[in-house]
Amino acid sequence: MTLEFPNCSRSFDDTRNAVRFIGHDGMFEVPFFVEAGALARPGRAAPSEADCLTAFDAARKSIHGVAREAYSHGRRSSYVLTATDFL
Repeated sequence: MTLEFPNCSRSFDDTRNAVRFIGHDGMFEVPFFVEAGALARPGRAAPSEADCLTAFDAARKSIHGVAREAYSHGRRSSYVLTATDFL
């Protein structure tokens, strides 16, 4: 099966300092987290929750592509995407 993102919801996880979103591989839910640092603008202070959610929404298509690439390397219980994943 292919990883899909039929639900556009996302939320900010304070504990992880990351945006959480869910992918689906058939009937399996696959949790992803994008670290705030990966969503930050270069040279700016640490982004707020609102900044992270706005940046996520603006880059959603790219983020989903990076998530698919990470998922293609093997199944895990969750995936954390960092700034290096977007280089």
